[in-house]
Amino acid sequence: MLKEHNATGDNRRDFLRKSALGGLSLGMMFNGNPAKEVEFLSQKVKRSSSPSDLKITDLRIATVVRAPMTCPIIRIDTNQGISGYGEIRDGASAKYGLFLKSRLLGKNPCTPEMLFKDIKQFGGHGRAAGGVCGVEMALMDLAGKAYGVPAYQMLGGKYRDYVRIYGDTPTLPDPVEFAKKMKERQDLGLTFLKMDFGVGLLKNHPHTVVGGLNTDYTRQWGDPPKMKGNARSYSQTKHPFSGIQITDEGIEIMANFVHEVRKSVGYEVPLAADHFGHFGVNTAIRLANAIEKYRLAWLEDMVPWFYTDQWKQITEAVNTPTLTGEDIFLKEEFIKLIDARAVDMVQPDLASSGGLIETKKIGDYAEERGIPMAMHFAGTPVSFMANVHCAAATENFVALEHHSFDVPWWEDMVTGIEKPIYKDGFVKVPETPGLGIDLNEKVVKEHLKDGTLYFAPTEEWNEIDSWDRTWS
Repeated sequence: MLKEHNATGDNRRDFLRKSALGGLSLGMMFNGNPAKEVEFLSQKVKRSSSPSDLKITDLRIATVVRAPMTCPIIRIDTNQGISGYGEIRDGASAKYGLFLKSRLLGKNPCTPEMLFKDIKQFGGHGRAAGGVCGVEMALMDLAGKAYGVPAYQMLGGKYRDYVRIYGDTPTLPDPVEFAKKMKERQDLGLTFLKMDFGVGLLKNHPHTVVGGLNTDYTRQWGDPPKMKGNARSYSQTKHPFSGIQITDEGIEIMANFVHEVRKSVGYEVPLAADHFGHFGVNTAIRLANAIEKYRLAWLEDMVPWFYTDQWKQITEAVNTPTLTGEDIFLKEEFIKLIDARAVDMVQPDLASSGGLIETKKIGDYAEERGIPMAMHFAGTPVSFMANVHCAAATENFVALEHHSFDVPWWEDMVTGIEKPIYKDGFVKVPETPGLGIDLNEKVVKEHLKDGTLYFAPTEEWNEIDSWDRTWS
């Protein structure tokens, strides 16, 4: 829990004095509206502070499940009673964040870029970046609260007041039922949709998949037992090595899913494609050309992101935009893809790409070279709002993924923000300090991972036991 105000310094005059030191005044913040001033002053969270004297005193984690993924939420506490929230990427270990605690204690959280440079060596592609990115989110939340400004302001200001979201949809085996589910998403008010129609849809259709007898090609996720003759399970086999090909009949069946969805949702809304399964470049090109007439917004992750030459081969062979990036850590690998013109769009996941500042840098680099940026996301409202601030501050932003439409308590995890969080396909960018949200302790506690506590003490992670410098 965030600490309440101390008795001293809670009067309006003291607050105005401190706010002025931070470059703000209530008059500027609320246009002279007394009711809004009172509402602000009566909040429990201490929003302004003495930033130069702020020090990190603790880091704790609460792990939420079925949101719809497992998501560890980070809380960083300080010596002035304000706390910042971040989130380790869905499916990643809480230890990725706990490991960093000893590197942060005693530091000033109002230097998020400098602290990120200190800890980014402990991140890696995919979920391995989760701790570093979650800490960066919490630092940006803290710095915003300390200075009394929203996180987007620390990224240079905002280009938009509303952030467009797109809805991802679970796969269903029947194309007509799948289309109905997509229409339900559209009826929520969404103006951008994404669908999964991978090779797994062909499971019960004979003569559609070449090479499927020797592997469980329906399992992209998880790690089932290794199949006879395979070095790894299908889910752990990189696309060029799976040996899977799709016949013309199989491609026709997959294309029919897109046909039925387009019939249902129309052509007024952009419709993107996600997760096709693990097969090589040639099959990817054949499938892309078969669905070209449906004018999809993008084709996502047709091969792994690090095969730059293969991405370039696909991009040059098809007319539908190509996109990748949700598992890339830091801007350097995005730069390689962009400079090679290997993809038409990039899609960082802020919880893997490096947090708000690094993702903003990725977007800016892409924007200068004429490349749009979508944003991948699957987690709680904490990471979601970090994405919203970054999207607001990035000019070439297209749309932000939302993965929790079917989780009825998702929005209830946070307070301090206008509800519903998304309306008519957009999210209003908050003007409150930091990420603009606080946690609802009761709801979060109801959805904790079994055997874990709500921000339990973590003293065992206090001490550094290694020399971290990477140069001599």
